[in-house]
Amino acid sequence: MPNRMKLANRTAVVTGAASGIGRAVAMSLARRGCHLALADIDDQKLEATVKMAAANGVRVSRHQVDVGDRNAVAAFPHAVMAEHAGADVLVNNAGVAIGGTFEEASEEDFEWLFGINFWGVVHMTRAFLPVLKKSDDARVVNVSSAFGLISPPGQTAYSASKFAVRGFSNALRHELAGSRVGVTVVHPGGVATSIADNARPPKNATPEQIARLRALAKTALRLPPEVAGEIIVKNIERRASRVLVGRDAKILSMVERLAPVSYWKVLGRLLRTA
Repeated sequence: MPNRMKLANRTAVVTGAASGIGRAVAMSLARRGCHLALADIDDQKLEATVKMAAANGVRVSRHQVDVGDRNAVAAFPHAVMAEHAGADVLVNNAGVAIGGTFEEASEEDFEWLFGINFWGVVHMTRAFLPVLKKSDDARVVNVSSAFGLISPPGQTAYSASKFAVRGFSNALRHELAGSRVGVTVVHPGGVATSIADNARPPKNATPEQIARLRALAKTALRLPPEVAGEIIVKNIERRASRVLVGRDAKILSMVERLAPVSYWKVLGRLLRTA
């Protein structure tokens, strides 16, 4: 197996590809000559990504898939195989967010988020692993978050799901050691996506409170998705086990390592000062 993964003429499956990090990853892969099977629940926006990627001369298929639907995920590999000879890379990027503390988040919203952020990753990996194992060089890429490194207040559900993705990815990597399938877990920091705008608000929140929460969240989302996508794909080529995307993710990782229990006292003071 070569030192660097060669992506030209391979096929990658990317979820959440209609916008944000998913679209950026798809474009970075397409520029390297990688064929694509792109999935998202928003078929209209996904069509735009497909057209952009196909302009690079690669084969691109479009799939409207809700990764929170187990049956839809189970059928997805068959749809991909009908369009492509196989699959070599699986990028589990689709994700959602909810606002509010644990007590403010409803049980229904908590389960909805986990169904996409965690179970979507698990079911997609289970569905495509037999296909990936047929490749001579394959990779599972699971997008966690900087909140899979630290756990800020007000992010109980989201952080829990992203820590779960991190743990699942790390254990899977050990289980697949020695096989032709590698595993990469990605921890993006504040990437300028629409996740804050699309987040489900806390129950009983007023429109003013929702607007203020979204505006506050968006102040931390600064890194252009295109930069994040290129960082992720470069690290796929390098066969990286873990990818920290953005200066903020690197700082948070370092602070958590230095003060694994008390890091929030430091970060809380910095946020209040800011």
